[in-house]
Amino acid sequence: MHPATQPPRAIRELPDELISQIAAGEVVERPASVVRELVDNALDAGATQITLRLLAGGVRLISVEDNGVGIPATELPVALKRHATSKITSLTELESVGTMGFRGEALAAIQSVSELSVLSRTAAQDSAMLLDGRTGELQPAARAQGTTVEVKELFYSTPARRKFLKTDNTELAHCVEAVRRHALTRPEVGFAIWHEGKLVEQWRSQTVDATSGEDRQLHYQRALDRRLADVLGDDFLQNSVAVHYQSGHVTVVGRAGIPDAARSRADHQFAYVNGRYVRDKVITHAARSAYEDVLHGHRQPIYALYVEIDPTRVDVNVHPTKIEVRFRDGREVHQAVRHAVENALAVPRANMLMAHALENHELPMVGTSLVPPAAPAWPNAHWQQAAMPLAGTRVSDVGALWQPTPPTHLAAEEQTAQSFAPSAFSAANTPAPSLQDAAPETWPLGKAIAQLHGVYILAENAQGLVLVDMHAAHERIVYEQLKTQIDAQRISSQPLLIPATFPATAQEVATAEACAEALQALGLEISTLSSKTLAVRAVPSTLAQGDAVALARSVLAELSQHDASTVVQRARNELLATMACHGAVRANRKLTLDEMNGLLRQMEVTERSDQCNHGRPTWRQLTMRELDALFLRGR
Repeated sequence: MHPATQPPRAIRELPDELISQIAAGEVVERPASVVRELVDNALDAGATQITLRLLAGGVRLISVEDNGVGIPATELPVALKRHATSKITSLTELESVGTMGFRGEALAAIQSVSELSVLSRTAAQDSAMLLDGRTGELQPAARAQGTTVEVKELFYSTPARRKFLKTDNTELAHCVEAVRRHALTRPEVGFAIWHEGKLVEQWRSQTVDATSGEDRQLHYQRALDRRLADVLGDDFLQNSVAVHYQSGHVTVVGRAGIPDAARSRADHQFAYVNGRYVRDKVITHAARSAYEDVLHGHRQPIYALYVEIDPTRVDVNVHPTKIEVRFRDGREVHQAVRHAVENALAVPRANMLMAHALENHELPMVGTSLVPPAAPAWPNAHWQQAAMPLAGTRVSDVGALWQPTPPTHLAAEEQTAQSFAPSAFSAANTPAPSLQDAAPETWPLGKAIAQLHGVYILAENAQGLVLVDMHAAHERIVYEQLKTQIDAQRISSQPLLIPATFPATAQEVATAEACAEALQALGLEISTLSSKTLAVRAVPSTLAQGDAVALARSVLAELSQHDASTVVQRARNELLATMACHGAVRANRKLTLDEMNGLLRQMEVTERSDQCNHGRPTWRQLTMRELDALFLRGR
């Protein structure tokens, strides 16, 4: 019989056991859900060592042991009741919660679908007390200070739910992943995972021994790096750059993977808010947008980002699993994360490699001291590049390509006029000193020694051989300079002769009316013609030839969710990238050694010079050890 044809039933209260099992369906999806909740409680108890023991992937047994403060014997029976917690006592505390758990649902939900027992001892107790979740019996037992929660036969009371579980190995992998997410944000806590009596994973605690503010921050960062290397592997640390950024109420730290380390899947993306692992669209979108200019194709970046924000500015009471959050000001967080990752990726890695080699004593000795890292040997460390001439004539003077920065007394409007004049693509005649006798060890990308088939530059540096794709490198340099010139000016707006009208949704109309000032700052003027029609009356001058309606729709969609400036920036950058590609040196162009060296020096001081405009790498390093291995030297 169809439910609609059944006779109506009387409204009545559900029994407590059924209520708990319904709640358990939201909190406990699989063994990994139990592991996450119990580890949350252990961390809130101040544990410095947590041991997880599993049988049959967590279906037969989940045991979480910690050395935290423990639960007093009088509070043990209360701990298993629904909505019982020590984390919060009022709405004010809920709005500024700083603990991992706070809902008071986990233990009650787990108990309703399993056989649960809690063994705990505080520092003030003579012995531990064991509570049987089924009978409520409380008896003394042996244990050091801390708590052990055992969960046996998960979903035994709901066999239909148990059928949805995967194989033991699959469930084990999910349990390990749950602990790994905690381990990545708590380097001071040691974790051990046992399965069927065998040690599966172990991450030892990292000491943070400094007590003063700056020293503690530095020690914690080092401990966090060691934990990242332990959990994600040394490759993650070697193929990532440090992130540290603060803006307003938001601080972002962690590590962002270099574009070369991007993966086909988004399985190495970890985001935390106040120490809590989250899957948040704002943070994910912000991180991805920071890679737009350097990532090739549809590859997924790797990162571990830790967002610190005032607890009152984020709502963690959004989902029973506490994996989703809601920010009071999502754009503030979006901009902070995007700028944090962008700034970290902007630094040319050649200088970082030189510093790393110095720290590890990998550089050769010059005289009696080590070569200093990234010390510019050229008289002018900062460069202003005039783009390669579009004509195919050979430029024999390095000054025609790279010349010192114009004097500061040059009027801003004069610099702007020169930047956009056609002569900007013509060769200058500024002579440059010779580089032939300079020591290559002082240059991160080394000293040019040859050109290969008119495509690659071969350079010698302290570590070995550097290969540079000259077109890709020059394309990025021209591109970054064009962006700098554009960014130095305010986004100018160009009115449309005939306003572009388009049918709009209620969301688009509301966004256009609420964000009029933000749109104007982006060079867009969008007015409301009716409740279902919008008109684009002005667009950014650099995008005047584009599709005004498509741009407006993209900006409004982005503005309703995130920071819309990325849409305008993306559209503008596509035009600049095309200009840079046409203005960059072409393959089969013969360069002199001075011109090659000038290009290398410019790469060392140009942001994002490690990738071209399309995300491809611009240079590669072959160390002496790698070259020796090619020829079996030392074997």
